[in-house]
Amino acid sequence: MAKKDERRLVKIFDTTLRDGEQAPGNSMNIEEKLRIARQLEKLKVDVIEAGFPIASDGDFEAVKRIAQTVKSAEIAGLCRSSDKDIDRAWEALQYAGERGRIHTFIATSDIHMKYKLKMEPARVLEAAVNAVKRAASYTPNVEFSCEDAVRTRLPFLAEVVAAVIDAGATTVNIPDTVGYTIPFEYFNIIKYLKDNVANIDKAVISVHCHNDLGLSVANSIAAIQAGAGQVECTINGIGERAGNCSLEEFVMALRTRHDILPYRTNVVTEQITPSSRLLSTVTGIMVQPNKAIVGANAFAHESGIHQHGMLMDKSTYEIMTPESVGLKTSSLVLGKHSGRHAFKKRLDELGYELDDAGLNKAFDKFKTLADLKKEVFDEDLEAIMTEEMAPAEEKFKLDHITVTCGSFAVATATVQMEIEGKSARTAELGDGPVDATLKAIKKLTKCKAKLLTYNVGAITSGTDAQGEVTVKVAEGDRTVTGRGSSTDIIEASAKAYINALNRLDVMKERFDERNAL
Repeated sequence: MAKKDERRLVKIFDTTLRDGEQAPGNSMNIEEKLRIARQLEKLKVDVIEAGFPIASDGDFEAVKRIAQTVKSAEIAGLCRSSDKDIDRAWEALQYAGERGRIHTFIATSDIHMKYKLKMEPARVLEAAVNAVKRAASYTPNVEFSCEDAVRTRLPFLAEVVAAVIDAGATTVNIPDTVGYTIPFEYFNIIKYLKDNVANIDKAVISVHCHNDLGLSVANSIAAIQAGAGQVECTINGIGERAGNCSLEEFVMALRTRHDILPYRTNVVTEQITPSSRLLSTVTGIMVQPNKAIVGANAFAHESGIHQHGMLMDKSTYEIMTPESVGLKTSSLVLGKHSGRHAFKKRLDELGYELDDAGLNKAFDKFKTLADLKKEVFDEDLEAIMTEEMAPAEEKFKLDHITVTCGSFAVATATVQMEIEGKSARTAELGDGPVDATLKAIKKLTKCKAKLLTYNVGAITSGTDAQGEVTVKVAEGDRTVTGRGSSTDIIEASAKAYINALNRLDVMKERFDERNAL
């Protein structure tokens, strides 16, 4: 295993603000781009490709503002192989001084030259050289990309790479523009250039992989194994079509498998999750739950076997720590696949102590509920435990309700209840029959709880369907859920509210008993 200082440094070129933004739905305004750029600076990427300055006045201004604001990373601007593009790029990039990088490109594959450029290879070669010379007249920090490099004839690719390096390019990018290549092929392309371009050591080889076949990260790793020194990638893997090489996946692959990958980056991995979440906030596009590293399920475990292993030692089912990517901890998700160990641990954390018989009974109820729900939350566990610990006689009971309402009448509810064995009755006005009913119950019980949520669902179908009402109420730092069902939705609402108040009362009693011990 190579020591950290012995591992070869791979530069991270982040193109979230350029290629990433080009994906449908990912457009950002100037202020949003600045927010992302500042976060990328915290992440310590080596190069931020801030945009395509000639594309629009907004893109120009964004590149200019980022060049003026960011103080550590190099700032790149993309431009075609034309004088106008290159001049406009440097006009924006000049504020970054020697950190400003002009990134120019032209396509080199036969299919692109024939159908898109309608240019002969000799003319493409001339355009590439002229573009690099023009860029180098502004700054020695010039990157040249052979668009669609992996579908380019290798002898011609080598000829172009050698020529642009002689012209002044200090970085040459060999992009898989359409996500076409596979790892061993890409390795061989990079190796071919290393072996056949005499001046290749005068420039850094960069790679830019798209994910059309789901191989962008694997291809990028293969490229650095062949000698590439820079990887172009994006946060959350966003980008054209299926996206780009995911920064977080590539970086964490190197960090996690340093035993066989003797490479390192400057990225502060603890900033990965904040970067991912900021991008999602800005674009409004969330990553899929099963996304590696930053997905909601990346450090979540539901299977009972996995949860048991995690409770014994986290390394059994996690190859990296959540803290290493900026998360606080893993999560054991309670669902139908969860086992007794995770269930007991969560009850312990909630403050419930059960003997074996009680645990078995509660676990059976949990499994029954888990078959009905995708995920079981703490409030559900509180409901299960409240039922288990509820007294034989509930404090609050509903006797009957009478409601009057109509289009031109104020809703009035008359509620009769039994409170600690004594009958009580009151009437209240409300904004609708449910509101009037709950106000009457609150008055009778003298409760100070706040109603947080109220949801209605049908248990059965048809006009005679039984409805189920679920409410969530809170008092202080205690929150409980109540449920009630009836073919009369007003009655179901009353039952749910009273059910919640009874559960809240049990929690108070349990708390008082503990404090008395």
